[in-house]
Amino acid sequence: MDHAGETEVERLDRNWSDILQELRVTQTGTQILLGFLLTIPFQQRFPSLNAEQIVLYLVLVGVAAVATILALTPVALHRALFRRAAKPRLVPLANVLLRLALAAVGLTLSGAVLLTFDLVLDATAAIIAGSITVVLMALGWVLLPLLIRRSPPA
Repeated sequence: MDHAGETEVERLDRNWSDILQELRVTQTGTQILLGFLLTIPFQQRFPSLNAEQIVLYLVLVGVAAVATILALTPVALHRALFRRAAKPRLVPLANVLLRLALAAVGLTLSGAVLLTFDLVLDATAAIIAGSITVVLMALGWVLLPLLIRRSPPA
């Protein structure tokens, strides 16, 4: 879509609106993932985890919490800076925070797959499944956008 005739304020408003839509999806996903991870210690099998699995689990909880915080920070900033003409600073900052949140979600997701396959099957299956998850995220989240950017518009 061509936005050539829009003013700087209109561009900032459109970009902020786009970021908010993306944040809605990301926030829900991070909160569900964190909530899921927080229930694991209350499961019957949790005491049977070995030391490495417990460390992985705790790292995943920490990264999921960071992802949730990163995804919620732009909303908190917007609320704190509402009507203070801060959008020129908020939009680029929210973009960075959202990218970091997605990276943290990716780490959490691949780690959760790794841990789950390790618990259900074995370490080899876990490494394969975790690696496949990382590759699929890299293809969808990094390579596909690069290919679309390089292709001429329809």
